[in-house]
Amino acid sequence: MHKEWKRAAARGVMAALVACALPLAAQAQAWPAHPLKLIVPFGPGSSPDQVARVVGDRLGGLLGQTVVVENRPGASGNIGTNAIAKAPPDGYTFGVSITGPLVNNTVLFDSLPYDPAKDVAPLTLAVHQPNVLVVPTASGIANVAQLLDTLKKNPDKYNFPSTGAGTVSHLSVELMLQQIGAKAVHAPYPSSPAALTSLLSGDTQFAALPPIAVMPMVKDGRLKALAVTSSKRSALLPDIPTLGEAGVPGIEGSAWIGFVISSKVPADIQKKLSDALITALKDPEVGKKLETQYMEPAATTPQAFRRYMDDELKRWAPLIRKLGLKGQ
Repeated sequence: MHKEWKRAAARGVMAALVACALPLAAQAQAWPAHPLKLIVPFGPGSSPDQVARVVGDRLGGLLGQTVVVENRPGASGNIGTNAIAKAPPDGYTFGVSITGPLVNNTVLFDSLPYDPAKDVAPLTLAVHQPNVLVVPTASGIANVAQLLDTLKKNPDKYNFPSTGAGTVSHLSVELMLQQIGAKAVHAPYPSSPAALTSLLSGDTQFAALPPIAVMPMVKDGRLKALAVTSSKRSALLPDIPTLGEAGVPGIEGSAWIGFVISSKVPADIQKKLSDALITALKDPEVGKKLETQYMEPAATTPQAFRRYMDDELKRWAPLIRKLGLKGQ
């Protein structure tokens, strides 16, 4: 009797485990059964917001569900990225993010509410884009040499905006200032449109911002494009020289954007979402829409995206520490 009781008890435990597992398995198999939320840690109109809306629209068609974009700006992207990391791990909330909150903020901030290496899982890199160094046309500055001369003659009298502490729009300028021995005051903003507004209003005097933000105003004459922050000329901006060509070598920065999700989401759902995002990014129509915004599609596997983020940390962490930069 004792042996039969033990066998019956074991069967009962196994049945309970199977019963608990079945809803999870069924949930994963049925995913997605309702609309998804795509969190953007920056404001409306920002480069991550543009990517989210273009790719999210195609993704919704592939998955047969609506993808709802939600902007959660603030704290250099930490608020929105934390919301992605801490979302319910059912696969219905994911997001886009960038270098700052996914990489550099681990160095810039003494502590973060999330760990990008443990709490956030990469889905795919989305796009690369070079930032464009610009000044208001009314400034009379026509090239990089004139800007550098002005900055060296007026230490700490000029301000430059960025899309957040630790982003490429911030660090590429800091690296340029370091190399030429000049100083300027950094002013972080929650999005590229907000940073651009400060430049046009005169609160800031020069900036390195995503091309989608600045090129319309370069074309209408309000801004002057001086250089791109990439190591080679962008195929989408072939007439704009690199900083290296303009006399400031050694600056290489891509304002990349990628899709991520909570690491607690089941692996099979992560893979389904990653595969669908990669398919969306490789869609010719999506590519055309992104390229009209000066973004180069760059879909990768989750593993390759993680390696790229590790490389970015090696690239930027020494500069952050050398300059003693702190997040704001």
